[in-house]
Parts: sequence; C-alpha cells; structure tokens
Amino acid sequence: MQQAIIQAYRVEGRTSPRPPVGAVVVRDGHIVGAGATAPPYGPHAEIVALTMAGTQAQNADLYVTLEPCCVTIHTPPCTQAIIAAGIQRVFVAQTDPNPLVAGRGITQLEAAGISVHMQPTIEASQLIRPFTTYITTQRPHVTAKWAMTLDGKIASIAGDARWISGPESRTWVHDLRDRVDAILIGANTARIDNAQLTVRLTPEQQAISQRTTRPAPWRVVIASNGDLPEPLALLQPALAERTIIIVGESCTQQQQQRLLAFGVRVLPVANDATGRADLLAALQALAGEGIMHVLLEGGAQLLGSAFEQMCIDDAVTFIAPIVIGGAQAPTAIAGRGVAQIQHGWSLDHLRVQQSGADVMVTGTINYQAYLQSTTRA
Repeated sequence: MQQAIIQAYRVEGRTSPRPPVGAVVVRDGHIVGAGATAPPYGPHAEIVALTMAGTQAQNADLYVTLEPCCVTIHTPPCTQAIIAAGIQRVFVAQTDPNPLVAGRGITQLEAAGISVHMQPTIEASQLIRPFTTYITTQRPHVTAKWAMTLDGKIASIAGDARWISGPESRTWVHDLRDRVDAILIGANTARIDNAQLTVRLTPEQQAISQRTTRPAPWRVVIASNGDLPEPLALLQPALAERTIIIVGESCTQQQQQRLLAFGVRVLPVANDATGRADLLAALQALAGEGIMHVLLEGGAQLLGSAFEQMCIDDAVTFIAPIVIGGAQAPTAIAGRGVAQIQHGWSLDHLRVQQSGADVMVTGTINYQAYLQSTTRA
C-alpha cells in the first residue's frame, strides 16, 4: 500500500477534477504492475497497473489508494477491468466519497468473488481530501497560506514584506503550489505585490518530489470591477495564458474586453451584498472549470471574507522570529472578525514544526464555535 501511495503522490495536483490515485499489482510477493491516475481523461490508476502487469495479474493482489470506480464517467468502470484481469484480492485504503460509487465498487468486486480488504492510511485519506471537498460541496478545497512576524504583521508600515519568511519556508510554499490546481489572490494584493504566482523549484527540488510534469497551476485574481493595471505581471504574455480574472456582475463589458485582450480568461460571477464579486460564487465557478484545490495567498480582506464564509479548509502559517511593530502595519486577516475569542476559528489536526528559522503551523479549520455564534445571532 505504501508503494501505491507513492504512486499517487507523484500525480498530486495533476489529475483534477479526478482524485490522485495509486495502484500496485502484486504476485508472489513481487510488484508486477504499478501506476497512477493519468491526466484528464486518461486511464485510472488501476488500469495503468493492470496493463503493466498483463497476464501476471491473474490470481494476483491489487493494492489501491481509493475504492475502484464502478460507473462510467469519462472512462469505463475499473471494477470490470479488475474482475476481467483475474485479480483474487483487492486491498483498499479509502472508500470513494463520490455518492455514485461510495461502497458500490467494493460490493461489485465481492459479488464477483474477489476478496476485498480495507487497509486505511492517513496518507491516502489526506490525498483525496481536495476531491472529497470538491465532490461533496461543489467548490474547490481551499488551503489558506500566509507568513507573518512574531507580532502578527505581514508587512511593515511602508509596505515592505520581502521577505518575512525564510528560504526554507518559501521552498515549502513553492512545493505546495506545485500540488494545487490554482493560486488565488485579491486585486489589491495583485496590485501591491505584482506577484507572478509561479512555481519556482530547482531541478534538484523537482527531482526529489518525483512528480510528473504538468502545466503551471492557474493564477487567479478576484478583481470585482476588473480594474487591474496594464503593467501587472499576470497580464503579460508569459503569464496571461494561465491566468483567470474573476469579476463581479457589475464589471462593464468594456472592462472585460480590455482584460480579454491581454490573453487572460475572464469569469464573471454574481456580486455579494457589499457589491463585490461573491467569493463562494467565484469558488463554484472555479470548480466548474475542473479546479479541485485552490491555494489562497491573500490579501487580508479576501482571507477574512473566506473565513467568515467558512470557505477555508486548511491553513498554513509561517511565523518568522522578527518583530517590526507599527500600529498601522497590516495583519494577515481582515474582515469583520469575531466578537469573542471563544467564537474564533480553531485548528484541528494541529501540527507545529520548524521551517528553517521560522515556525510552521498547519491544521484543518474547525468552524463549530463560529457557526454556533452566528446561529445564535
């Protein structure tokens, strides 16, 4: 199963809107076939592994990180191929969260006389979390990331933010960028930082990850009225092709045409009560484009809105051992905030570790206390 998980890790961020899955065929204690989900819409991991195994799949065991599919969506059911190959035992790490499958794949295999054994792992569960969010909520899985000083600032009073986090932390973030489908920022952050939102890993770092090649992740800016300056890096030919600008319904056709002329994609969505492009509608529009995992990198207003709308699933925070002060220096999260500490957004599955000189804090967002406070209100 660990070998199957390694196969799945190699295609993380490369299979959307399908989950990254790994599969291994074992006969007489030897791996005779291995594979991972192909880019859309190629074969599933089981088919790749079975094809490699060929006739050696007869009476062999199959280890797979996700329950084999039993329906035809873009490819035929994997259960049929497993049965036809003569597999005798299947070891499954995780049942499929897709309601169209959700245990039915296992039932089909057992009905054909194949012995199915559950072998759950934390890694397999983590790998399909973005797919689970995507398939059950109709929006992408959202990971929020920010770096701040020890006193909670993301920039100085003069706007200087380079670099708060150290080189090890920045490398970790670029590796994360390489595992998501899109990187999302607000228009103000785009204007101030003129960010490129690219993956910058050395060949050596790429070799360590052993991930397959792929197009760059989508670069996404929410700009409600479409007002972005012409010199913006994301509007230049080198980056525009993989850039999406999300605008509100009040954005004029003239402004949309101006953006389209740069070669970017423009996605109009409904406005919220404040007159800005609705964040949830924006995420749903991205899901409609097959984007399954979004990395939200700011700014503060967008992060605050995402927390308040309960659209953030995971958080990654880097805390640098430096104090810069300044009552007007910006902090990571804006928005309305909560009135009482007990109603704040907390982190489950908390992990705290060293990242060079920084401290990295990661976890999944727990909205229970916040939800209770808003229900009572």
